[in-house]
Amino acid sequence: ELFTMFSNSVTNGGKTTLAEKLKNMLPNCDIISQDDFFKPESEVETDERGFKLYDVLDALYMDEMVASIRNWMKSPAGSGVLTEEPQSTCDNLKNVFILIVEGFLLYNYKPLNELWNRRYFLTLPYEECKRRRSTRVYQPADTPDYFDGHVWPMYLKYKSELEENASMQVDYLDGTKSQEELLSYVYSDIIEELNKLRE
Repeated sequence: ELFTMFSNSVTNGGKTTLAEKLKNMLPNCDIISQDDFFKPESEVETDERGFKLYDVLDALYMDEMVASIRNWMKSPAGSGVLTEEPQSTCDNLKNVFILIVEGFLLYNYKPLNELWNRRYFLTLPYEECKRRRSTRVYQPADTPDYFDGHVWPMYLKYKSELEENASMQVDYLDGTKSQEELLSYVYSDIIEELNKLRE
């Protein structure tokens, strides 16, 4: 039995950390990260201001990502994710395989829309997001105006499109909360959903 979930986020919202911690707590769990499918810098478009347009789907090999997800779904046991004895909470879930897909541009990509059991979206206010972004080192490095000129506007555009899609069931999470609180909530939610699927 397969269970797939998305962890989507504004930049530096904490999705990767959350996904890794969930993987360690859940049985037979694997992660596919959207960051692994970025095109090389030479293939990423540059706008008239000189900004590299990384925060758009065209900056990613999305076909390859979809293929990786579908390959995992065809053969999850062959992906090397079989864990040792899961936590007692999951004892009745030993035959369930869980895939976490984490990224920043996932829910508006139609070829993936029908695959998910649960969708989570980590949000941050502008100032906190900009502060966290400033502490990270990127290749290529952010130019001084890159966050305000490209990253944040694209996030707002994407989130607005998502909110306008009434058919999309998304659980919005406050990224300013502690990792422990977020982890506890999402873990409990997943276990509840898995138990419903098994009934």
